[in-house]
Amino acid sequence: MIQRRKSKQIQIGNIKIGGDAPISVQSMTNTDTRDIKSTLKQINNLFENGCEIVRLAILNADAVEAVKEIKKKSPLPLVADIHFDYRLAIRCIENGIDALRINPGNIGKEEHIKKVINLARINNIPVRIGINGGSLEKNIELSDIPLHEKMVMSAMRHIKILEDNNFDKIKVSLKSSDVLTTIEAYRLIAKKIDYPLHLGVTEAGTYTGGIVKSSVGLGTLLAEGIGDTIRVSLTDSPAEEVKAGYMILKSLGLRQRGINFISCPTCGRTQIDLISLAKEVEKRLENFSKPLTIAVMGCAVNGPGEAKHADYGIAGGIKEGLIFKKGQIVKKLSEEKLVDEFINLIQTENV
Repeated sequence: MIQRRKSKQIQIGNIKIGGDAPISVQSMTNTDTRDIKSTLKQINNLFENGCEIVRLAILNADAVEAVKEIKKKSPLPLVADIHFDYRLAIRCIENGIDALRINPGNIGKEEHIKKVINLARINNIPVRIGINGGSLEKNIELSDIPLHEKMVMSAMRHIKILEDNNFDKIKVSLKSSDVLTTIEAYRLIAKKIDYPLHLGVTEAGTYTGGIVKSSVGLGTLLAEGIGDTIRVSLTDSPAEEVKAGYMILKSLGLRQRGINFISCPTCGRTQIDLISLAKEVEKRLENFSKPLTIAVMGCAVNGPGEAKHADYGIAGGIKEGLIFKKGQIVKKLSEEKLVDEFINLIQTENV
């Protein structure tokens, strides 16, 4: 069992982060925040897929005004993503945002950061210090130390600014597009602070490559007990980020939402179209929120016996298959009827 790092607990909306709270799954809308209707549609889709916190890009004053309306109807806590203009952060707080994410390296003057923090403290608004390997303060960027140490140096500097202003509702992220740099940065800062950590590999890439990078980076840290909330950054639909996030957490036994899907690789014993079968079952159960283990196995060798821990499973035969529950065979069906009967059984027994 993974022993999680002890961290302070903060709260964003109704979601607790850190301490003994479950590791939360976040995403970010890719709509124009000024388009209230489209943004709310995407937020609701994220909510349906299990997202717990959503971040909005705040590019200008019009986006700030949209926050007021989005907040009224959003089922999820909202985090304002602010770059360059501290005044946008101030106005977002005034318009009811649940939390802020700022990159102190591009906010500018310390006095501007202080203005934001003072208002956040008054309004009980948590702040994520978001450090990116590609946007550090110039004097830190030019220092002759490894990148992960530069990132931690930047984070510690800005944590001190917040603490000097009597502010401790802090969450920290240190993201790089390089997986090893990201891992080392989080490992280092985890030894220095007890604030909750938001994990992510930034600019991870498109679907397959991005999931691989994120799984290696986030999975390594989570297995070491580091991390209180995560985002899988993909050049893809935000809903896919959420699904990937839960897959990573499920693989480590840290969250149990939705299907834990297992299937064997094909081999010469396989006499059924296993690849199509597995893909169809997984697709039809992708929005099933109940935590079940589902197995699709290619033959009797890897069938009810080897997958007897599964709640429900299929074992392939010659153009037919067995449906089993907890290792016990329920029925034998032709390949054409197998998926429909299998899905019907699961849905009927798990309403």
